[in-house]
Amino acid sequence: MEQNWSRLVFVSSFLLLLLLLSKFILRKTRPHKNLPPSPPSYPIIGHLHLIKEPVHQVLQQLSHKYGPIFALRFGSRPVLVISSPAAVEECFTKNDIIFANRPHLLLRKHIDYNYTSITAAPYGPHWRNLRRFITLEIFSTAKLNTFLSIRQEETRSLVKNLFRDSQQSFAKVEIKSKLSELSFNIIMRMVAGKRYFGVEVEDNEEARVFRGVIEEVFALGGASNPGDFLPLLQWIDFQGFEKRLIRLKKKADRLYQDLIDERRNNKEGKNKTVIDAMLALQDTEPENYPDNIIKGNISTILLAGTDTSAVTIEWALSLLLNHPKVLEKARAELDSYVGQDRLVDEPDLPELHYLQSIVNETLRLFPAAPLLVPHESSDDSTVGGFDVPRGTMLLVNAWAMHRDPAVWDDPTTFKPERFEGGENGEHNMASNDLVPNSSTWVSDPFENFMDMVEVIRRYVQR
Repeated sequence: MEQNWSRLVFVSSFLLLLLLLSKFILRKTRPHKNLPPSPPSYPIIGHLHLIKEPVHQVLQQLSHKYGPIFALRFGSRPVLVISSPAAVEECFTKNDIIFANRPHLLLRKHIDYNYTSITAAPYGPHWRNLRRFITLEIFSTAKLNTFLSIRQEETRSLVKNLFRDSQQSFAKVEIKSKLSELSFNIIMRMVAGKRYFGVEVEDNEEARVFRGVIEEVFALGGASNPGDFLPLLQWIDFQGFEKRLIRLKKKADRLYQDLIDERRNNKEGKNKTVIDAMLALQDTEPENYPDNIIKGNISTILLAGTDTSAVTIEWALSLLLNHPKVLEKARAELDSYVGQDRLVDEPDLPELHYLQSIVNETLRLFPAAPLLVPHESSDDSTVGGFDVPRGTMLLVNAWAMHRDPAVWDDPTTFKPERFEGGENGEHNMASNDLVPNSSTWVSDPFENFMDMVEVIRRYVQR
């Protein structure tokens, strides 16, 4: 133990010396920049001492003091935090190519196969290939239509099981796990044609391992890894973070490879799953789609889509239970348009305005990703009139923007009417005022919306 602390003190002292030298050199060589406002920082750690859970709320409090665009330093890494719609638009329209990259974090290195998945790859030919595949082979209208029956079957199965469990009397239900299983079944059937959860499914060890991998990735992703911001700590693997990632990567890799091999050896039902589509491309473009690229994208789809839908649906149901007038209004709309003789279907959605408003208001108050997946600037740029140096990590605080009183009236109140013109028609908020998850290509808003609509509809309809 003493040896570890001595090592840490030596490393920290050496890092401090390097930091002081670099600051002296930068002052001499770099012209003065109009940098964003920033809180006072400490040597070596920068502003890491300010970051506590929940991070999005801490950043919101800092924005109240320093403005909607401010700078932090996480160890050696410069960070830009924005919570302004205008700044978000500037980053992802005017500076979209500059901010297209992702920061190289240790978790991404191992989980995203050395930064080769769509959510970790740098902007360039490889990223464009993956983007084209995702657009055409997963979220084109034709592909979405082929997955429609999967969404419907899984949602009906969930609701049927809930009704069966409570047929005799009221029953306590742990809804979060059931919603996670719903999302996992939908995504796994799309990706690999396999179903893991349900009354009719036998005890499945593979399913438990998959869930364990996903939970561990989220746990490690939510933990602060000092090595991402203090490189010398990564070099000595302080706290054994990388060792844990390597073990997790091996476990996940075996699961993903088994899925690929099953589809590769499957003689029937070709081109019906996402893996089938990637294997078909592997035959024609082997250099662009080796197994590791396929595994990286399986990982991304599973991680991006499994819990985001479940958490959002759970919030929607909770909000409806706590706002009975909203629940009654939604039920009246469904009874009026859909009735009792059939189930809601996708062509009904344009007419179910209030139900859409409930979904949008849920996403506003409780976005699945309060902080969007970080980006990183590949060149010097300006945002909101401030200079942003190359290599700056960008954090977009969607949670703060969705609760900004300058944008939303009474921002902490659940009021779906704000999306349909307001109670008196005085204020019409469009759903594009919401900040989308930066992984919307994976956690597709249409698919998530349909899952939510189907579950909510079955909950509120008599």
